[in-house]
Amino acid sequence: MTVRVLLCDDHAVVRAGLRALLSSTDGIEVVGEAGSGEEALDMAAGLRPDVVLMDLQLGDGMDGVTATRRLTAAADGHGPRVLVLTMFDTDADIARAVSAGAIGYLLKAERPERLFAAIRDAAAGRTVLSGSVADRVVSRMRAPGPALTPRERDILGHLAQGLGNREIARALFLSEATVKTHLSRVYTKLGVRTRAAAVAAATRHRLLPDGWETP
Repeated sequence: MTVRVLLCDDHAVVRAGLRALLSSTDGIEVVGEAGSGEEALDMAAGLRPDVVLMDLQLGDGMDGVTATRRLTAAADGHGPRVLVLTMFDTDADIARAVSAGAIGYLLKAERPERLFAAIRDAAAGRTVLSGSVADRVVSRMRAPGPALTPRERDILGHLAQGLGNREIARALFLSEATVKTHLSRVYTKLGVRTRAAAVAAATRHRLLPDGWETP
């Protein structure tokens, strides 16, 4: 069986290199190239690939995580498998990609043979991780971060944007007293005493909601 692959990377040279590389092996066919997340969604709907090789950083517009989430949610869960292929291996990037539905996370430094095998595994529904990524995942599972409620995570996200208690209360339609109570609980769970320390700890433990970044 031939695995139909759609490439999504904002660099034309990278796409050309991947196409040439994948064309050198049997059982894999590149059916299209997308230079943006939006283009990948449009092409996937028409080409119906088995696997989408997805970069995370796609320049302006939709990023790779958002595109992954929409692709894997398509057709009532019967959309293509998304295999992330990127240069970045931070805990935050890995967590966001996996949460969005990516079946695998591969680094561009991998050997060609590993990439070929990963594409076939992804098409078959098997999880694929680069060695260093797997190590990070296992480490995080062994040392999980503090458990915060969805409301506490929302407040942390606004806090990371530099908002004060009154502004957070207004944004979330809460009283200022309620915000203070939630923050007190967050400080206790994170073992910190200041707003800056709370944001630093939340970033370290990947507790900020998806899409929130410190300015």
